[in-house]
Amino acid sequence: MNKNNIKVIAFDADDTLWVNETYFREAENNFASLLSAYETKNKIKQELMKKEIANLPLYGYGIKGFVLSMVECAMELSNNRLNGKSINEILQIGKKMLEKPVVLLNDVELVLNNLNKKYKLIVATKGDLLDQEKKLEKSGLLKYFHHIEVMSEKKENDYIKLLKHIDIQPENFLMIGNSLKSDILPILNIGGSAIHIPFHITWEYEQVNSDNLNENYITLDTIKDLLKLL
Repeated sequence: MNKNNIKVIAFDADDTLWVNETYFREAENNFASLLSAYETKNKIKQELMKKEIANLPLYGYGIKGFVLSMVECAMELSNNRLNGKSINEILQIGKKMLEKPVVLLNDVELVLNNLNKKYKLIVATKGDLLDQEKKLEKSGLLKYFHHIEVMSEKKENDYIKLLKHIDIQPENFLMIGNSLKSDILPILNIGGSAIHIPFHITWEYEQVNSDNLNENYITLDTIKDLLKLL
């Protein structure tokens, strides 16, 4: 990465700017406890994951799709015997997730405040549009960003469309995020730069085997380390 070429820096949102996956894991545990009369908790979580992945083309990413997958999974595991009270409890799990506070990761605002003076900053994130807009509003970070892009997918073509939309060349673009699969590899494949900042929890669907990767990207321990690099 030649930092002198960088003009636009894009940040992933969930688990890069603020806590997200932790809430999904809490919800999975609550769901598994609710359905524990029908299967082991580990099996319930496995079946929920399968259902989530199968439903991604229909529901996309985010809490609402997750809730629908929980309902479907619960009905299948219970052989359609689950009562209305339990269905309502599943809905409450989802509502509580949507009402969670936005907890910024350490030093996020410090970093954005510094980089905003030298680069054009944008958000490039996946998820439900309404939910992500609400989280950005709650976060207090909107003032640092020139553009917000909530993407249905983060594949090479999706990034190409984004770069065309903001009128920037790949060599002038840097993506920062916690997911190798969504934030790093697609950008490298189209000629951009990427910095990986791992979060301590990664959704299974976003995990890749990094052993054989051509590491043309930088990995940092914390977002604050960006200030030494850029």
